[in-house]
Amino acid sequence: MRMQQLRDVLERIAECHLEMQALYRRLHNHCDSARTKLLLEYLQQHQQHIAETIESYIDDAPRRMLDTWYENLEMGGFKQACESIVPVAGMNEDDLIELHLKFDNRILGYLETLVEVAPTGEIESAMSDLLRVSKTQQQRLVHSVMRMEDI
Repeated sequence: MRMQQLRDVLERIAECHLEMQALYRRLHNHCDSARTKLLLEYLQQHQQHIAETIESYIDDAPRRMLDTWYENLEMGGFKQACESIVPVAGMNEDDLIELHLKFDNRILGYLETLVEVAPTGEIESAMSDLLRVSKTQQQRLVHSVMRMEDI
């Protein structure tokens, strides 16, 4: 049985976004298409921003909330999954968005679990807000990429 404080759980989510950023940096170094490179640069910046926002939230959240314990929450294998992606010649924007959504949905699923097993109403509300914002950001990203395809 593994116990983690909410602070540790949120820090792990921020780390996942930085692992995605590292993946996009690695893919950028092996990419040929200017449009795909541009999207990879945007995704790198986006992941950095999300990680910084979560870290800022941790800095500002009430300590009593961050010190709350969660039981049996695992986000195992995320880093390994990012590192296992092999750059493929000819990767296009659609391939990249599909890959991004795969990892982003994994984080969203983890956030959904945080909401479902929240030990207090205050934490459930806070994690619901984080989940809602994360889903909205995902939708905006997809819409932005679709608009980019029209250019």
